[in-house]
Formats: sequence, C-alpha cells, structure tokens
Amino acid sequence: MSFLTRTYPFKKSRSWLRDSIVYGVFVWAILFLLQPFGFSMYQGSKCLVAALFGLVTTGCYALYAWAVVEPLYARVKPWRIWHQASAVLGLILFIAIGNFLLFSFVFSYPVTLQLFLIFLYWTLIIGVIITALTVGFEYNLSLRERMEALLSNTTEEQKDITITIHDNNVRGNDLTIPINSLLYVEAQKNNVSVCHTKDGKPTATEVHTTLTAVIDELKDYENIFQCHRSFVVNVNNITSAKGNSNGYQLTLGTCPASIPVSRSYVPRLKSFIA
Repeated sequence: MSFLTRTYPFKKSRSWLRDSIVYGVFVWAILFLLQPFGFSMYQGSKCLVAALFGLVTTGCYALYAWAVVEPLYARVKPWRIWHQASAVLGLILFIAIGNFLLFSFVFSYPVTLQLFLIFLYWTLIIGVIITALTVGFEYNLSLRERMEALLSNTTEEQKDITITIHDNNVRGNDLTIPINSLLYVEAQKNNVSVCHTKDGKPTATEVHTTLTAVIDELKDYENIFQCHRSFVVNVNNITSAKGNSNGYQLTLGTCPASIPVSRSYVPRLKSFIA
C-alpha cells in the first residue's frame, strides 16, 4: 500500500494526442501482424479492419485523456501511483467498450455481457503489454534526463576544482588532479588504483591508501559515489549504465573497463540520480 501512495515519479506526457496515435498504431500492428483471437479467419481486408480498431483506440484514448485525465491531473496534487494506475485501468475499460461495439458491428455479434467480459479480458492483456512498454520507455527516459541534468550541472560547477588523494607512505606522492578528470577509484589490497584522464586518455595511478580514506577525503563532493564495496565513481563521467535491479555496469568516459554497481547499491544509485 505504501508503494501505491508514492508520488508518481514520471513527468506527465506533453502530448496526449501523440500518445493516442501511438496506442492506435500498437493495436493495429498487433491485430494485423500477429492476427490473434481468431482474427486470421476474417475473410475481408485484415489491414482495413485492424486500422478501424486502431482508429477507435486512438479516438477513445484521446477522448479519455482530454475529458477525464487532464482535468483530474490539474485538480489532484500530488499525482500518486494509485491515481495513475486507476487512470490506466479506466482507459483500458473505455477502449474495451469502444472496440467491443466496433467488433459487434463488424462481425455481427450480439452485444452480451459474457462476450464483453471476454473482450475486456483480451483488451486488458494487450493494454498491460502496451502500458509496460511505455512505462519502461518513460522510466529509462526519465533516468537519462535526470542523469544528463545532474552531470551537466555538476561538471560546469566543478570545472576549476582540484582534489588531492593523499598517499600514506612516508615517501609517497599525493595525487592532485582536476575533479572532472577523475573516473573511478578501485580498492586493491593495500593500495587504491585511481583511474583518471590525462591528456584526454585514461590512466591509472596507484596510491597507498584505503578506499574508506578516499571516500572520507571526497565526502564533500556530491558527484563522488560509492557503487560497490571496491569502487567509487565520479558520476560526472558516466557515459552509459546497463543492467537492472540486480546490478548495473557503468562505462565512464573513454575508459574501456566496465565498473560494477552491486545489487545493494542499485537503490542508492536510483535515488542519487532522482
């Protein structure tokens, strides 16, 4: 229940008309290309009939978004996950009614509750698939936008800042570099390997210290993030992140190595970006 009461994390779509067309195209593609639910047995123009169902879906989506979702979204603050879920279920029901009436007209079937429930069942399945795809797309787009904004802001703010990682050896040399050139720090036995860019190329410098000490030295910089018990990364230089809730692999700048984000650090990475 606590999950459902959370604020819906994605931005409201700027174009419900565009989204309605996308949903209509999805329906057309599923019916015409896959031909489920006995659609392949239809003797007439399958492309035309599939297009009719897609057009009805587009119309129902656009009408529902304009008449129901838009007024509710403007009135209900904050918009929570259960609000979005209810809106999606209502949309699926509305589309099911529209397409069921079209189905009864095209195929000359009687309008009965039993037939409608069957139709609603399959509409729900298709609706869940389309919704899962669109939410997944929105989620990745949202994370990418947040990451890009974060990187752009912190990189600009820190362009003249240098950091120093102290070497604990008596004759050791401290490493002083611009913070934006830092890629990652990896724990290696009694040392750490500091990967940073030099003349535009990644290079590694060993410093006799611990990862804990490095984290403590850099704790005032928000873009320095521990992603694994053995790795600390500079999120300013993340160029890609691939994976799921079980873990990610990060690519930083031109560095050929992939840096792991262990499962226990994934929630922190997501909240960090958000």
